[in-house]
Amino acid sequence: MFANDTVIFEFRGPFGVRVEVGQSLGMLLLFLVVFSGGDIVRSLIFAAMLVTAIFLHEFGHAIGCIVQGVPVRRVMINGGGGFCEPARSPTRYQSELIVAMGPLVNLALWALCSLGAKMIWSGDTYPSQAMMIIAGYLMQFAFLNLVLFIFNMMPVQPLDGGKLLHLFLLRFLRPGTAHRATGGIGLVVAVAWIPAMIIAYTTFGWVLFFMPSIIGHYRMAKGQLS
Repeated sequence: MFANDTVIFEFRGPFGVRVEVGQSLGMLLLFLVVFSGGDIVRSLIFAAMLVTAIFLHEFGHAIGCIVQGVPVRRVMINGGGGFCEPARSPTRYQSELIVAMGPLVNLALWALCSLGAKMIWSGDTYPSQAMMIIAGYLMQFAFLNLVLFIFNMMPVQPLDGGKLLHLFLLRFLRPGTAHRATGGIGLVVAVAWIPAMIIAYTTFGWVLFFMPSIIGHYRMAKGQLS
């Protein structure tokens, strides 16, 4: 549903890559502000962190293309996260790095921001209030990136984890067998996703807008989808 999102803004990112911003991203940001519980400033800061983390994740995919000589047509940021669109189809082995680079960027951001916050808190002198605030935001950004890493590594389609699982199985299995095995594993996770959504909402107040397709993974496990 987000692939044909209306582009409301575009700019040239690093390495001249065209970056497009979809209309649905504005809807997501509006949702965050409306349900902010009155703390609009905190919600705007969180929204800025989320957009930054998503952009860096998607640009990680773009870097995975560029270092392998695969041209990038565009990077899209929208309410569903976004995607990186290569200008030509990469090989299977090129795809492994391209897909992996997104989650690896989030993991690196988690490590760097956590380390930065720890350095502030463990300094020889007691940090100032301003530095404590900075450390708090660094930890919040670190946690956000860790959540995005774990979320994206779930072995379901169309998340990066599902794509990496399929590419990994293709190294050892025939394409048809790898396809069905990926669908079977994804089906189990997709079914378990429903109680996980309920637990996330009742325990943490998190609302998950993504739901992997049970029917799609079932058909994939039966070998009915390519």
